[in-house]
Amino acid sequence: MVFSSLVFLLRFLPVTLLLYFSVPGMKAKNAVLIAASLFFYAWGEPVWVILLIFSSVIDYICGGFAGKYANTPKGRIFLIISLVLNFGLLGFFKYGGFIVSNLNALLGLNIPDPGVSLPIGISFYTMQTVSYTIDAYRGKAKVQKSFARFLLFVSMFPQLVAGPIVRYTDVEDQLAERTVTMQGIYEGITRFVVGLAKKTLIANYAGSVAVKYLDGDLLGMSAPEVWFGLLCFTFQIYFDFSGYSDMAIGLGKVFGFTFPENFNYPYTAQSITDFWRRWHMTLGTFFRDYVYIPLGGNKRLQMRNIFIVWMLTGLWHGASWNFVIWGLYFAVILVLEKKSLLKAFEKVPKALRALYSFLLVMFGFNFFYFEDFSRNIDALKVMFGLAGASLPAADVFRLVVSYLPFIAVCVICSMPVKRFILDRTEKLRLPEGIRAGAASLCIAIIFIMSAASIVSNSYNPFIYFRF
Repeated sequence: MVFSSLVFLLRFLPVTLLLYFSVPGMKAKNAVLIAASLFFYAWGEPVWVILLIFSSVIDYICGGFAGKYANTPKGRIFLIISLVLNFGLLGFFKYGGFIVSNLNALLGLNIPDPGVSLPIGISFYTMQTVSYTIDAYRGKAKVQKSFARFLLFVSMFPQLVAGPIVRYTDVEDQLAERTVTMQGIYEGITRFVVGLAKKTLIANYAGSVAVKYLDGDLLGMSAPEVWFGLLCFTFQIYFDFSGYSDMAIGLGKVFGFTFPENFNYPYTAQSITDFWRRWHMTLGTFFRDYVYIPLGGNKRLQMRNIFIVWMLTGLWHGASWNFVIWGLYFAVILVLEKKSLLKAFEKVPKALRALYSFLLVMFGFNFFYFEDFSRNIDALKVMFGLAGASLPAADVFRLVVSYLPFIAVCVICSMPVKRFILDRTEKLRLPEGIRAGAASLCIAIIFIMSAASIVSNSYNPFIYFRF
């Protein structure tokens, strides 16, 4: 599905762009984007496009009335209807099987599993639609009178299936009027190609290595192999998801939209608190604004609020207890940092703080990777030498040396390389034409390499498609 989606995206983009820039007026351009978005989603999930449209209708109506009666009991009724219907649908499709299996195990029942497939991107577009209704009720968003514009907001194909989570207030003015410039198109294409390269040239290879060491007989692996597999998965998930976000932001810019940033070099973070300000930022701000602050934030029962938010963050990623454990793992660390660690870190060198953050994140991804809890335990046993095979020092050395160039690329590309390059080229004082030509040539080469990788590589999973 994902491999063919990438191929399909690259094939259908030129047609979409041609139509978009051929038609006059913003209404016509919006119509092209709506048609392209629904076609793109229906091509991957023909049935679930109905659910997408249904969710859009619900929140268009409920958001309209919630905004009309903002901050009143009548408006609250429409807000509640929106929340119940949206999260009811999300709960049924994403958590129905999880709830049934736990009830059966806990109460000795035999309730049949609903057995429904998870609509791609439902977690993302559900958050987007309810953000509109909540903000309209709060009086922070203008009521959208045009259903076509609202449907465009919900269905926009660049970020529909895997984010970033775009709130209505981020794009409400751009839905009606936006400016497309050649500079914006160039920057958008550049951003798209960089994201495509992250996905195809780095994430895919890192993922294939992670699978090699983590998907087989864990108890037959050694501690260095499992740790190395986890390291590769840590790089895979970053370059996979940040790559998709770059592609979405870049395509948005081509069409004249400005989407919010989703990553800010999280593996350079100086603490776990800092990491979660840099990783999947649109999810973090969503939970902050719509869950953490309404619960009381830092002012009332802060520790309780942190644990609730992180339990929900874990569940958002998947209907499985391993995701809950993953969320609570970070909740504990964040509480410890708030209580004492952050102050103590002020005297610690930045490099050590970044290493501390990275190692804790990498270890946490152990709970993220293995949905089978027994395999999670097996991995932990092997990682800490309580089980598994032994690996001679010579083999450990060969393992490190053979993958060292790739790991070096991952580390370098996890850092603000673009800023470094721009700073250095500006000091060279090269003519603007030469710099622009060199940059365009590099982008063209990267695109060709990425396209060749898509065709030749059968391993192309988008990790966040399943959320």
